[in-house]
Amino acid sequence: MQSPLPIRLKNARKLANMTQEQLSIKLGFDRSHGTARISQYETGKHAPDYSMAKRMADVLGVPVAYLYCDDEALADMILAAGKLM
Repeated sequence: MQSPLPIRLKNARKLANMTQEQLSIKLGFDRSHGTARISQYETGKHAPDYSMAKRMADVLGVPVAYLYCDDEALADMILAAGKLM
């Protein structure tokens, strides 16, 4: 089974109206490699460790559980619950 993280990360970034470059800057990545790193996460070429996933979720304003959820309906519920907090 393929990880849902690449798709969820891209969706969360788009919901936050952020480009890959903007996200990489907010995460403190080096400008010369940051966008490539986000791209690799979104394509599934590389996977972030949990602490990086948590940082990305915090910057994007979504619960980290959303990034790992493999069920679409449950992912929507996680997003909705996250907005209540």
